[in-house]
Amino acid sequence: MLEIKPKPAVAAPQTHNRIRVLSLLVVDGQNTLTKISGVIRRRGFHVRGISVGPSRQPGHSRITLQIDHGHAEADQVRKQLERLVEVVEVEDLTGDDVHNRELVVATVAASELDALLKRGAKVLSTGSDGTTVEFSGDADQVADFVNELARHGIIDVVRSGPVVMRKSE
Repeated sequence: MLEIKPKPAVAAPQTHNRIRVLSLLVVDGQNTLTKISGVIRRRGFHVRGISVGPSRQPGHSRITLQIDHGHAEADQVRKQLERLVEVVEVEDLTGDDVHNRELVVATVAASELDALLKRGAKVLSTGSDGTTVEFSGDADQVADFVNELARHGIIDVVRSGPVVMRKSE
């Protein structure tokens, strides 16, 4: 007798464990970001988040990258980034105890903002075209906040990339 067994459920690929967080200290220059993005592009990585800002060292910037791929591939990209003259330092912060923040600024057509303010939003301005609020938190908190915004009639929304710093011991 032929027995038909149900196929086991296939779990969706978890992208969370494929996200690598790299922090780069780079020398400021006109082509620095172009060279860095070229290294990432050649490896076929998906950049999930990027932020660039000045560092405490004059003439240098800090770049935070969230890239979607496996561990071995991320190590290859890290090694290639370290070869660039403009790159002073590359730290892989994946799995480290870190402070992780993103910022969202949104204009909503809501007159009732209590729910957003209870979540920790701050009103930046109010005008005839809506109320502009800001909110910062980790990636999940910001995603939840953006979902909450949808209930308040989003007119415009801007979300930053990640800013990540290793926690001091």
